[in-house]
Amino acid sequence: MSTDQYASSDEARGVVKKTGKVEDAVKLDINNLPDLLTVKEVANLLRVSPLTVKRWGARGKLSAIRINSRGDRRYKKEAVLWLLGVDTSGADTSEVTA
Repeated sequence: MSTDQYASSDEARGVVKKTGKVEDAVKLDINNLPDLLTVKEVANLLRVSPLTVKRWGARGKLSAIRINSRGDRRYKKEAVLWLLGVDTSGADTSEVTA
């Protein structure tokens, strides 16, 4: 199977390749984000590693809410959008490129 065949099968399955290029960025609707985001969701949104998100929590840059007995982290949508520089009080900021 050639690389072109792999690319087309990935596209058919909805696999998004992370290239870091602006034209490959996904438009995210801020209104459809959950109120609490997981470490992985925050990392994907901010385009950083999950470990970076956890380190930011330890340093106080992005405070985490601990849930359940395992201590899983969740992050408030508003705090993450603030890091992106998105004003959540405005009415015309419904999309962000991530």
